[in-house]
Amino acid sequence: MSALKIFSDSAPSTPLLDTQQRDVIEQQLHDVGIRFEQWNTQEEIQPGAAAEDVMRAYRQDIDRLISEQGYQTVDVVSLSSDHPDKATLRKKFLDEHRHSEDEVRFFVAGSGLFTLHLGNKVYEVLCEQGDLISVPANTPHWFDMGPNPYFVAIRLFNNPDGWVANFTGDDIASRFSRLEN
Repeated sequence: MSALKIFSDSAPSTPLLDTQQRDVIEQQLHDVGIRFEQWNTQEEIQPGAAAEDVMRAYRQDIDRLISEQGYQTVDVVSLSSDHPDKATLRKKFLDEHRHSEDEVRFFVAGSGLFTLHLGNKVYEVLCEQGDLISVPANTPHWFDMGPNPYFVAIRLFNNPDGWVANFTGDDIASRFSRLEN
């Protein structure tokens, strides 16, 4: 089940809010400019599925977002616990970074923990199958797929080069929760 925890950035062990109520999650994130919505996931897709098959299954929703927001790049990231580079890939996303464009991620299967650093608050968003999250350009954040990843996600970007991170150098991510699955 999707979840949201909000913390003061100086108190990583004491949540100001801890909820699994979808309407509360959506409203809290909307209030700080984060798009969070639920898509229908009627197709059974597992990590390792061909990217073309994943995108074909959700073409109508992808095309709608491209039309609305002008996204230029769409890709699929798919990982399972038997991936030989899972530790390296996990580490790649764990440090706080920004993108010069929006990052949109739709979870077709599995889950991941998006953590957003907004002002003096930290928003931990556990995204599950069917969740779409849109992180606006220049929003400091990090992502954890856990030590045994299991997810398939469609990503959309304004940048034709796709995922390009600008790391902040702040160690804040090391002080907050990790996804332990």
